[in-house]
Amino acid sequence: MATIDELLAAADLPDSPTARLDAELLLAHCLGKPRSYLRTWPDRVPEPAQLDAFAAMLARRRQGEPVAYILGHQGFWSLELEVAVHTLIPRPDTELLVETALALLPATPLRALDLGTGSGAIALALASERPGWQVTAVDMIAQAVELAERNRQRLGLDNVEVCRSRWFSALAGERYDLIVSNPPYIAANDRHLGQGDVRFEPSTALVAGPDGLDDIRIIVRQAPEHLQPGGWLMLEHGYDQAATVRELLAAEGFADVHSRLDLGGHERISLGRRD
Repeated sequence: MATIDELLAAADLPDSPTARLDAELLLAHCLGKPRSYLRTWPDRVPEPAQLDAFAAMLARRRQGEPVAYILGHQGFWSLELEVAVHTLIPRPDTELLVETALALLPATPLRALDLGTGSGAIALALASERPGWQVTAVDMIAQAVELAERNRQRLGLDNVEVCRSRWFSALAGERYDLIVSNPPYIAANDRHLGQGDVRFEPSTALVAGPDGLDDIRIIVRQAPEHLQPGGWLMLEHGYDQAATVRELLAAEGFADVHSRLDLGGHERISLGRRD
């Protein structure tokens, strides 16, 4: 029977750019242990059922299925979130929205809105850092709303309300001090849709028209009537869309319009303040 070290050395994931990490995450999950256990006990021989589970997970990963979907969870900010195929997998670059919101707005009580919340990642991260904020998280997909609510309940964040809405459709008359969104922003013919993890993610959470900006245009156009004076709108977008998004914000009368860089040095979010 193979040891932990031998299993990891033999794990065959030729198409993954993070093959060793993937194998460690999957094996640790099958053992019910943290990754550090693999280094502490490299000579341990897993049980047959654990070996079978690991082999099955490796086979799924070889087909390109994202590790987060195989495991059913993904870390974001300081939280561990349940994820599912109905929503995007939370990514480190999206933490820039959380970081920026926390830096620009006070810790005093205010109302925040997360549009297209998916797993609830942004809303729950903000709520965990700002107990005095009342955060509303909306999504048009019923399964996403259910998933975000499960994450909310498990984390015990009572300052978050999750509900179903296509952007602002169910929020008539509501106003917020902060609106954040990681909306779909990929063009319909983008070649990356056929590559990597995004092949397994829902197209409704990825694609937004011929240039990828259809949903961002809707949000920018409708946001002013849902923002308090001085309130901020913050949007994640594609690496090459910042200039256009800034133009959209400026055309709607937003002040202090600017973009900020992600971990890779790309302009990943753009934001503006309602006068």
